[in-house]
Amino acid sequence: MFGVLLAGALLSGCGDDGYHPVGPFRPLPEGAPPEVGPPTSQAPIPGDPAQPESGGDGGDPSVVASGLNVPTGLVVLSDGSAIVGERETGRLLHVFPDRSPAKELMTVPGVDTAGDGGLLGLALSPTYLEDGLLYAYLSTATDNRVVRFPLGGTPNPVLTGIPRGETDNGGALLFGPDGALFVGTGDTGNPALAADPNSLAGKVLRIDVFGRALGATPVYSRGHRDVTALCHDGADTLYATDATLDGPDELNTITDGGDYAAPRGTAPVAEIRADEGGLGGCAAAGGGVFLGAMDGQRVHALLVDDSGAATGDPEEFLTGEYGRLRTVVLDPEGALWITTSNRDGIGTPGEDDDKVLRIQPPSTAGNSPL
Repeated sequence: MFGVLLAGALLSGCGDDGYHPVGPFRPLPEGAPPEVGPPTSQAPIPGDPAQPESGGDGGDPSVVASGLNVPTGLVVLSDGSAIVGERETGRLLHVFPDRSPAKELMTVPGVDTAGDGGLLGLALSPTYLEDGLLYAYLSTATDNRVVRFPLGGTPNPVLTGIPRGETDNGGALLFGPDGALFVGTGDTGNPALAADPNSLAGKVLRIDVFGRALGATPVYSRGHRDVTALCHDGADTLYATDATLDGPDELNTITDGGDYAAPRGTAPVAEIRADEGGLGGCAAAGGGVFLGAMDGQRVHALLVDDSGAATGDPEEFLTGEYGRLRTVVLDPEGALWITTSNRDGIGTPGEDDDKVLRIQPPSTAGNSPL
């Protein structure tokens, strides 16, 4: 069973939500670096933006925050809480697993939300406990870029000039085990850019914390349409989700120098047909990969072997329960943090959308969480 296998690798104990705060949340100051990009108009902030259920007062125990506006980026902190970024507003919120009220931390400036752009990805600095830095992938009016900043500070550019379009803007950020920053970009609707080794579009990029290429160029792999999520199994395998234009979405293992445009020699780890796809989230550990699917309104669960290849057919859970599911992140206790994407102009939002969920993986896909 998928959940049992994964639990053996991830969970230190079942039945405990793992949230043991070590003290008040105190972002570390760094001063105010130069502002990123030309300031652009922000989407209006909802009047009462974050209304999570209070712990122990009823409601859905899997919902840790609600009333958000397209939560997309999510990082888990060492105390078990999370920082969540809203694509449509650029806001960052502090969200808690015990369903305490979410706290607004800041609004990232310079974000342009036209098309499917906006605040698209978040990552913690590998030395976050020392430097307090967050990294974000965002759209401005002129490009997509990676920036870094302390909470409350103004973003510093790390990597700029990633092509920006109305669609297919990518947005994945992931620090690998060696401290390298992987960046997933989109082809902006132009496959020629994905094939061009001199373009940053339609690529997985590999850079250091200052934006410098870790190799001859920042391009690690090419031939992608829209890399919305990256995840690493903690050992040797890097995965990327990729939307396709006329076919199923893909989960691929990413290798240095790989070309993922069709036709190619390396088959995807998994293909998810369009009506079950819209992949926007990826989490991997313990021989398993979880994929958040917006169009499919579910989480796909795959078992993989030591080489990163899928074994058996994907299973699924949460199908149709919360609408469009996007970001998927595993915390150290083995729980999944999942964001919904129902207020993105495509979904059908409920009264308390969008939400952040925290659940234990199911013992078998399709059953209720443990």
